[in-house]
Amino acid sequence: MNKTKRKIFETSMKLFAEKGYDATSIEDITATVGVAKGTLYYHFSSKEEIFNFLIEEGIKLLQNSVDIKTAKRNNYIDKIKAIVLIQIKIVAKYEDIITIILSQFWGNEERHKKCQSLVYEYIGQIEKIVQQGIEKGEIKNGDTRAIASEIYGLICSTLVYKKREDENMDIMKLYNEYENTVINGLRVKQKEEKL
Repeated sequence: MNKTKRKIFETSMKLFAEKGYDATSIEDITATVGVAKGTLYYHFSSKEEIFNFLIEEGIKLLQNSVDIKTAKRNNYIDKIKAIVLIQIKIVAKYEDIITIILSQFWGNEERHKKCQSLVYEYIGQIEKIVQQGIEKGEIKNGDTRAIASEIYGLICSTLVYKKREDENMDIMKLYNEYENTVINGLRVKQKEEKL
């Protein structure tokens, strides 16, 4: 991505997160970036294309990070731990993208459906790991879709926590809390293993 396209990307992300998609105009973006409309249209054909690029990149970042980190783990509880830590770190570093995805998830317009589709695809990735963990006897038997949605939902919880803590979020402290409350609840207990 060249310097101008990256600047348009980053500026749009900030404006969409702060003002919302509908309230952000092409003029807002070009004025903030300091480029002419023609330059913006050289890189992106519309505000919708910028939006789609943003959310696709955000979900791709999550998916790629999960693929890399879970491939290095041998058991499925450790894979879930890796997913939770990745999500916390991504919220800490890319809060604006997560805010955009979550704010545009609800509704029936094309961009809402695009967000829903990408989020469901990501949850499906988690669901496969949960299912494999159940099959291996490392994760409690349960509704894989509900469990995967709960793990994804930690993104929302992390974002709320970060806002409430006024940006001073201790990533490892929050991760340890999620491990104690959520992840440990997925572990197969010794008695269950013997049954």
